[in-house]
Amino acid sequence: MSRILVVGASGYIGSHLAPLLAARGHRVRAAARRLDVLEARGWRGIELCAADLLEPASLTAALEDIDTAYYLVHSMAAGQDFGALDRQAADNFREAAERAGIGRIIYLGGIQPQEDASSHLASRRETGERLRAGAVPVTELRAGIIVGPGSAAFEVIRDLVYHLPLMVAPRWIRSRSQPIALDDLLHYLVELADRPAPAAIYDAVGPETLSYADLLSGFAEVVDRPLRIISLPVLTPRLSSYWLDLVTAVPAGVARPLIDGLKHDLISDQPDALAALIPRARQTYREAVHSALAAEERDDLPIRWTEGAFRYRQQRHDIAFYDKSVRSEAQSEAGAGAVWRQISALGGRNGWYYADALWRLRGAIDRALGGVGMRRGRRHPTELRVGDPLDFWRVAALEPGRRLTLVAEMKLPGSAVLELSVEPAEEGAQVVLQAHFHPAGIWGLLYWHALRPIHAPIFRNLPRAIAHRAERDER
Repeated sequence: MSRILVVGASGYIGSHLAPLLAARGHRVRAAARRLDVLEARGWRGIELCAADLLEPASLTAALEDIDTAYYLVHSMAAGQDFGALDRQAADNFREAAERAGIGRIIYLGGIQPQEDASSHLASRRETGERLRAGAVPVTELRAGIIVGPGSAAFEVIRDLVYHLPLMVAPRWIRSRSQPIALDDLLHYLVELADRPAPAAIYDAVGPETLSYADLLSGFAEVVDRPLRIISLPVLTPRLSSYWLDLVTAVPAGVARPLIDGLKHDLISDQPDALAALIPRARQTYREAVHSALAAEERDDLPIRWTEGAFRYRQQRHDIAFYDKSVRSEAQSEAGAGAVWRQISALGGRNGWYYADALWRLRGAIDRALGGVGMRRGRRHPTELRVGDPLDFWRVAALEPGRRLTLVAEMKLPGSAVLELSVEPAEEGAQVVLQAHFHPAGIWGLLYWHALRPIHAPIFRNLPRAIAHRAERDER
């Protein structure tokens, strides 16, 4: 079996592909910029490593003793400069792969239009060209719209159908594409590891050619939601991308380039070449939607919050896959053990250390709305275990001495997760708070933005309060 590196293993495709390759018996090394994100997956039998494509020195260890590398990285969420970042990343990886002497690169790009491509699709094409400019053979798959949980295009469709029964749509609603089921795309990628495929470009598309209106109406039929679409030709893709910020949780840096690319048809001119190499009965669009929703329900609860995890979205398909989040940190002179004791004692009669009156007010409001409020308190004043109630939260995951993950059980237009963790530092320890909110449509997004002025100081100062209490108790 091959020794395989998956670059971008924390991303949408990589997080699915790495365990599938390992299940086939390959020796898999998963690489991403943040090691903690990979650790949250809880994978077994997969080597994890940190590697940043913009820091060439970090690629040496990642590529050591590798036969085949999957390149699944793009910088679309990085903002307007994503094209330049993609070019630099591809150049750095190509040069590092040549030095390491690996046998092949498998790159996942996107279907290209017949006319001028959007900046997003042009960057995907150019990344492939830059990788092919070196001595290492490159097999490129150009995928159509991917139908699966976490795919940006799929998540836009989900949010629109569940939360906008009447939709005023721009002219790109008539643009055609050939969507491919996530399962089919993963099958092709996994099979390539075992096949001596030539250095060539293949289009990975589904069996149907559908308009974007067809995709919306097809999803609505599968989930039994009413949907009426009114086409408004004067609404351009760029204007509609700004409008989507108001109705979908897909990050703007991802949604806008994606929508810009919908102004052209995305139709393969060689739809059967990949099927000839790797025969497979591909799923129709509606079958792919059924498979995507069923796959969410089968997912296990990860050891900590992971974006899109169904259990952290109250097991509801109408709650957005993508989250709105806040991260804050504080340094404590106390040791990690003292900090953890404070984290594990939060809530109940011990209070919330910062702005406790506001926490209790939120509990009173929740109680008035028919929620659980703060009346449940804690099972034990200093000890926690998975499943314990904690005021209007519940302990979803627990790594003793390191991390606490809470899921809100209050009345919310979405799903909220609060994680508190402690990380050892050279002097003392670091307290990290991460708050995640998965909105349910427009009301969820309005809730998040309206309460940011209140949430921001609470989330910023709670880690500081934990750090100070740990220092005081350690003296």
